[in-house]
Amino acid sequence: MLIRIDEASERPIYAQIADSIRGDLAAGRLRAGETLPPAREVAAALRINAHTVLHAYQALRDEGLVDLRRGRGAVVTDRVAGLAELHVQAVALAERATILGIGPEALAALVSHAGRRAGAPVAARATRPATGIAPERPQEDR
Repeated sequence: MLIRIDEASERPIYAQIADSIRGDLAAGRLRAGETLPPAREVAAALRINAHTVLHAYQALRDEGLVDLRRGRGAVVTDRVAGLAELHVQAVALAERATILGIGPEALAALVSHAGRRAGAPVAARATRPATGIAPERPQEDR
């Protein structure tokens, strides 16, 4: 596993570390049950504070991709299989967008919108159709 960071980037270093690990998980270079390197080792190799690495590991834990265990470190969870599947689908989507002439920013906006929509409660989605008009509700008999 090779963790890459760009010190010139405006993106926080912990987020870059999490992104790099996420990429390895999605590409299948890390599998369920494997342990990530200790935060101190990563920090020493990157010449950064160990708390920055721990912050990245905690972000991955919050996403359910790793389980932080005292004495065992950060262990990749079974949820990584779904991430790898989504990665394949994302590559296909990006290729299709390129064919259609849709740029990365527009595609990212579409995916972000879809993600927000998918995250809405089912009842809320049912009352907010794409037209912006609420569905008709049957009148009650009086």
